[in-house]
Amino acid sequence: MLKLIPQWFIRYKFFNSLLLGLSVGAIFTIYTPLEPSVYSLGGVVLATGMLLVARLYTHILNAEWFFRISLFVEIVLLLIMCYFLLEPYTYQTALIVYIGYQATFVFGNYLVRVETLLLGEDRLLTRLDTAKQMGYLLGMAGAYLFYRLLDYFGIAENQPQVYTLHFLLIAVEVVVILLIIKSFKRSL
Repeated sequence: MLKLIPQWFIRYKFFNSLLLGLSVGAIFTIYTPLEPSVYSLGGVVLATGMLLVARLYTHILNAEWFFRISLFVEIVLLLIMCYFLLEPYTYQTALIVYIGYQATFVFGNYLVRVETLLLGEDRLLTRLDTAKQMGYLLGMAGAYLFYRLLDYFGIAENQPQVYTLHFLLIAVEVVVILLIIKSFKRSL
């Protein structure tokens, strides 16, 4: 049986939110080739997937499944980022990145529900949400500064900026994966 270690989990959520803050602007550039109908169809698939996950709550609202699903989501994100760096920027690349992100979003409600159940205490939830917001704010500010720095060095177009940012994103994602692993331990 797995047990959540709150102090490591809060660090994980800080870096997870940092990653989100760093990457949020990049998604708009990556998705540029996609037509609006893709978002509509993606929304239908996302809502259906979230419905299916909700129907599994009686089996997966526990630390074991929470760890597995969290690690799965983080590994998918790492693979998407690596794919983006390795493949040319095309419609297919944008579509695969979109599908990958949508696959991780299917678990969004589930992950928030379980982290609340596992932490349970007001004090821990306050620390968790504070860490998440601080990570997100730092990530957004960091992305802004990163893009301004690239501008300064003559990299002013969106696609090269987003491509360059992905090296930083991968480094942060590796930290995120290490922290989610450290956030759980086997208990007797």
